[in-house]
Amino acid sequence: MKPAPVLIKKYGNRRLYDSSSSRYVNLDDIAAFIREGKDLQIVDAKTGQDLTRVTLTQIITEDAKGKPTGLPLELLRQLIVASDEVRQEFVMWYLKSAFDTYQKVQESVQSRLGEVQSAILSPVDMMKKFLGAAPPTPPRAEAEPELEALRKRIAELEARLEKPLRGKRALRRKQERKV
Repeated sequence: MKPAPVLIKKYGNRRLYDSSSSRYVNLDDIAAFIREGKDLQIVDAKTGQDLTRVTLTQIITEDAKGKPTGLPLELLRQLIVASDEVRQEFVMWYLKSAFDTYQKVQESVQSRLGEVQSAILSPVDMMKKFLGAAPPTPPRAEAEPELEALRKRIAELEARLEKPLRGKRALRRKQERKV
């Protein structure tokens, strides 16, 4: 179930109030919320009118002020000219399609970069995955008893090796005393 959107109230003095955290926010805060993936609804505090689109458009406009980037001038002109509903819907559909395509390309590039990074960091693991020959690694809890048994066996073998050495040393000492 999708959580309810964060409610931001806009007052007559143009101040924005985040009702979920009980504090005033600005356009930069709202932009940060959007970048974090939060769902927002901005309403006029007096009338309850939804101002979300207007506020998000204002954020885009403010962001574009200091940069020569943003939407091309011709597209902006066409948006203004598109006063009837059909043209406006077409332009919105076009912008949404272009943005969806852009997001898919970005996700694909990020995915490929992740694969390349994995290959660089772990070429053997990458080859095992590629060849499908990667043996399943046992969970840590299952490996511990086996590891402990191996440690005991090594200790036993070391103890066996030391016994003959002790016996040989004692024999040498006896021989040296005789001489």
